[in-house]
Formats: sequence, structure tokens, C-alpha cells
Amino acid sequence: MPPPRHKRRHPLDSRPFMKGVVIKTLIKKPKKPNSANRKCVLVRLSNGKEAAAYVPGVGHNLQEHSVVLVYKSRTKDVPGLKLKVVRGKYDCAHVIRKPQSGS
Repeated sequence: MPPPRHKRRHPLDSRPFMKGVVIKTLIKKPKKPNSANRKCVLVRLSNGKEAAAYVPGVGHNLQEHSVVLVYKSRTKDVPGLKLKVVRGKYDCAHVIRKPQSGS
């Protein structure tokens, strides 16, 4: 009889959010019709697991040892990305808005 197969679990298990520490920053390429590079970070979560997370918005200030909050959300055009970083929490700054011209 073959051994029982284990189902791969989500890195957050059943939690909505989880704190983690950035191990390194990554740039991933999206699937076929899209082309812009996606800014990501490799995070060691508080439960000991490591996972890649997408950093939404234009630009970020994350580097190694930054503390971030992540949540469950797929980035559809990048395979394997199941988490996103919350902007404006812990070490991840808000997205800087550029002033719009008046005309």
C-alpha cells in the first residue's frame, strides 16, 4: 500500500494576516501576454515557513531584515505568488503619490 499523500498547505494556514521578515528582494517575470517585471520579496513568516510575496504599488523601501505584514492574495500573472505585502504597516512605507498637474 502506498504511503498517504500530504496536501500542500497554504503558507498562512488559516490566518488572514501574518508578520514576517524579509530574507531578500526578488524580481519575477509574469506569464505570457504580460511583460513588466514584478517586485517581490522572500519572507520568513512567524510560523517558520518561507514564501514569496508581491509588493504592490510603484516602488518600495524594503530590504533584508525589514518586517512586513502579508495577506492571502494571488498575483494572477506570476506563478507561485500567493501572498501580498500590506503597504503602510511595519517597515513597508505607503505608496508615494506624485502631485498631478492642474491642467
